[in-house]
Amino acid sequence: MFLYNVTVGIDKEIEKEWVLWIKQNYIPAVIATGFFKESKLYRIVTHDDETSVSYCIQLFSDRIENVVEYLNQHTATIIETHRLKFKDRHVIFNTLLEEV
Repeated sequence: MFLYNVTVGIDKEIEKEWVLWIKQNYIPAVIATGFFKESKLYRIVTHDDETSVSYCIQLFSDRIENVVEYLNQHTATIIETHRLKFKDRHVIFNTLLEEV
């Protein structure tokens, strides 16, 4: 099993709007690509400050090839949509993990 993890720090002022958008738009768009079979969204409770809050979007796939194809074919469009929507009010980093 492979986990493509997207960690996002988002301004607290737009947190509710962001969570709603992620649940209604981002995650369904990623799942619709067919490369992932399951997703989860978590709020990170150990890293919080006055101005931002962090979330973890977990996307699960049986094959690393699916993740690579997703990254090659879809991330530019999906990430650009997110970037345009939330502009300079977020930071993102991605990690690919393999279950052992």
